[in-house]
Amino acid sequence: MSPRPKHGSGACTPPEHAFHRRLFLEGLASAGALSLLSWGGLFSLPAFAQQAKREQKHCILLWLCGAPSQFETWDPKPRSLYGGPFRSIPTKIPGVHFSELMPRCASIADKLAVVRSMKTKPNEHFQGIDLLNRGAEPREPFVRPTLGSVLAQQLGHLDNPIPNFILLDPCPEGNEFKKFKAGNWAGWLGAQYAPVRSGGEFKIPDVRRLPDLTADDHEEREALRRFLTKKFENERKSAAAASQNAVFARVKGLMSCADLFDLDRLPMKDKERYGPGTFGLHTLLARHLVENGAPFVMVANGMTWDCHVFQHEIYQMLVPELDRIIFHLITDLEERGLLERTLVVMMGEFGRTPWLNASRGRDHYPDAWSLALAGHGIERGVVVGATDEDGVDVVERPFNEKNLFATIFTALGIDPYAEYDLPNLPTFHRVEDRAEPIKEVLA
Repeated sequence: MSPRPKHGSGACTPPEHAFHRRLFLEGLASAGALSLLSWGGLFSLPAFAQQAKREQKHCILLWLCGAPSQFETWDPKPRSLYGGPFRSIPTKIPGVHFSELMPRCASIADKLAVVRSMKTKPNEHFQGIDLLNRGAEPREPFVRPTLGSVLAQQLGHLDNPIPNFILLDPCPEGNEFKKFKAGNWAGWLGAQYAPVRSGGEFKIPDVRRLPDLTADDHEEREALRRFLTKKFENERKSAAAASQNAVFARVKGLMSCADLFDLDRLPMKDKERYGPGTFGLHTLLARHLVENGAPFVMVANGMTWDCHVFQHEIYQMLVPELDRIIFHLITDLEERGLLERTLVVMMGEFGRTPWLNASRGRDHYPDAWSLALAGHGIERGVVVGATDEDGVDVVERPFNEKNLFATIFTALGIDPYAEYDLPNLPTFHRVEDRAEPIKEVLA
């Protein structure tokens, strides 16, 4: 059984490239600990010595839930029949135009890679969200892990106090991800790779111990729990017990880093630049968490972009906010020396129709849509693929979800075609069908 990969940090403000000797020795000590490090023998991974040499990498996913229109963002068609009232404006990339609603992104287009030729199948939100988070269509009854869980497993480590997968969601109890139950995010990887969800209050309450317990009482109870769980695990070789241990350790570590989730501690000037909306403040928090060692942060904005009515009026508010948020995130990461180590992905679950419906809105459209990437492993200042003059069809370099996932893994130095080692189950790969990455966007 292969050991866990080592990326990420070992403390809230981690030493660069720290190698976790304690975790390694625990791994040598018992098969139970090994099952904690690699539940079920998940991947065939490099040896610890190779893992220790890898650079610390991060990923931020700006999830534009509801599916933004490509016409008012990355692929404007102002001269088409339904192109809308907004002009296109030149960018830092010669000959490339964005919507006039995105002037700040146009000014940093030389730092971005835009794909204008995504072509997927689902045209309903939940199916699209599932596909674009997992990278392949369902194979019931098996639950494929989401991108965030795979990257948590590949870029993080289980003794990291800060969570390896953080989901910042404006409505954690809302319905955007209602099909993603607690264990459903991580699939067969196990609960230790599910996200820690936060949102709304921008704070994590201190639940380290009950009010009537002293710190010594709490530590004694925790020691008893560890002893009993270890005894159970040794006698039964239970992967479930190992997973439970990982969850307890994650919660304890999270509490030690709870202050990182408190936006009140961040400079007011930063909050004013990113805010005042929840999506902007969550994006600022994502930047802050990555600065402090979080391997993967997903920022969701609610079903904001699902504009079936009054598309143009609503987008006059939505797109400038997105433009401002992306601009500040990319420039801040670069100024802090983090952009070269952080992959930023900006996308929704599909695009919007080239035509308007009777309510002057755009409906769901997976046949031709756009997304953007930046940062680690990504070529700067490129636009790949093209749609026809009305944006109805992809006419150059069509790509699907598998190509996208192969691109993300390749950019982060992860083998996109590695096979999951799942006993008595069908063969699964990180990316199925050996789909090729989008080579033009890779640095």
